[in-house]
Amino acid sequence: MIHLIVGNTGAGKTTYAKALKEKTKGIVFSIDAWNKTLFLEDKKPEDGLEWFLERIERAEKMILNVVEQLEDAKTDAILDLGLSKFEHREKFRRFAKANGYQIKLHFLDIPKAIRQKRVMKRNTEKGDTFEFEVTQENFDFMETWFETPAKTELENGIIIKE
Repeated sequence: MIHLIVGNTGAGKTTYAKALKEKTKGIVFSIDAWNKTLFLEDKKPEDGLEWFLERIERAEKMILNVVEQLEDAKTDAILDLGLSKFEHREKFRRFAKANGYQIKLHFLDIPKAIRQKRVMKRNTEKGDTFEFEVTQENFDFMETWFETPAKTELENGIIIKE
């Protein structure tokens, strides 16, 4: 089973993914940790969104290779990859369909005010889900970037509200 964890910045995707891991004994792939470990030290001030998107694409190729191995081992893959855009989520649905894998979308539909408070708290406390600071500018950008899952995407999915 492939679990797609979807929600806007501060929704609690990584926390949710970790809890789902305990429940399913699956393996979590959190793109923020991958980015911090593999790429952030190399980022230059002039590198923008395209720089990140290209590196995310490369990381996801490796992740999909491991997901295939997990499927062979009958182990769930929990994808905490941002998945902010319909087309990004669709990429994983096509992958699952092409390979005969089950897939479930988990949408964390959390109000903006709660998410914003969580992000500011995470920036200050730097707890176990902190990978890098999310500025107010980054948060505001994600408010316009994120595409809420369509009703058809949510069929047979799980919706978490707070």
